[in-house]
Amino acid sequence: MDAAAEFLGIHTPRLDDKGRLILPARFRDDLGDKIVVTKGPDRCVLIYPYAEFRTRILDPLAAGTSASRNVRALRRAYLGNASTETLDRQGRVTIPPALRTWGGLDKDCVVIGQGTYIELWDRAAYEQIEQDSDDVLGSLDVEGAILF
Repeated sequence: MDAAAEFLGIHTPRLDDKGRLILPARFRDDLGDKIVVTKGPDRCVLIYPYAEFRTRILDPLAAGTSASRNVRALRRAYLGNASTETLDRQGRVTIPPALRTWGGLDKDCVVIGQGTYIELWDRAAYEQIEQDSDDVLGSLDVEGAILF
């Protein structure tokens, strides 16, 4: 993965009968040869280039103490449900059955670039999340404020 890789935009691919998803062509090079698919918040599925997953998820959780209930819970959620995958020649990634169930993924999906990783959503679930996000954005008082 190139250090300047960024995943941006929304795409609407479909899962095939074998649980494979064609990722957008512009994401494929930046994903690299090895990717990690795991549970994400709000019942989405997260897709990371392996190096990014290692830096942002695996290493910090490994450094955490097992005495912490939160660390143990995050390890179970992110690491226990993670699957290392590769893209095939058509740019498809297989989403394991347990993660398809977690995300409620059937056919119609939404793939959302999140900068350094990708979110995968069931289309109907994403439409609700998007409405909630729009409501939050609409309620922000941004006059004169710098958000980021």
